[in-house]
Amino acid sequence: MLRPAALVAAALLATPATADPFEDFGTTMKYGLPLAAAVCAVDQGRFEDFAIRGAAQAVFVLGLKAVFDGTDIGMRPSGAGRGFPSGHSAAAGFGAGDLAGKCFDDSALGAAAYGAAGLTAASRVHAGEHTPAQVLAGSLIGISFGAASFGFGGEEASFDFGLRF
Repeated sequence: MLRPAALVAAALLATPATADPFEDFGTTMKYGLPLAAAVCAVDQGRFEDFAIRGAAQAVFVLGLKAVFDGTDIGMRPSGAGRGFPSGHSAAAGFGAGDLAGKCFDDSALGAAAYGAAGLTAASRVHAGEHTPAQVLAGSLIGISFGAASFGFGGEEASFDFGLRF
């Protein structure tokens, strides 16, 4: 099992240098959570499945952005299009879902990953880039692809959120 400190270090490597700290956090987690999950996937020998799920999630989100562009749900608060669903929220949710379901034995670490993904979604609303519905949709898409295993590379097909109560 990869050490949580190594995963945190991988996530922090993606830190941007812009003005709003909350928005910066969201952008960092957009890249950092999937990067940390990728490091874990390599360590566990399941990178093929991880990469396929990540690519499928990105294609799905971009496809929905194209389909809903010009509609009310696709409109960002700024008036720009291609807002549905939130790509930042989907990417962070994907990383969190993978980390919580496959990398962390401690459910508190999984909850922290999901918390970081939730803050990423909130940061997009705070920045005026998305509506709550857009970030919720992105988060649910990302978490679903992250929690899944498609069965490529020797893994069994499965679905695990990683939180046990």
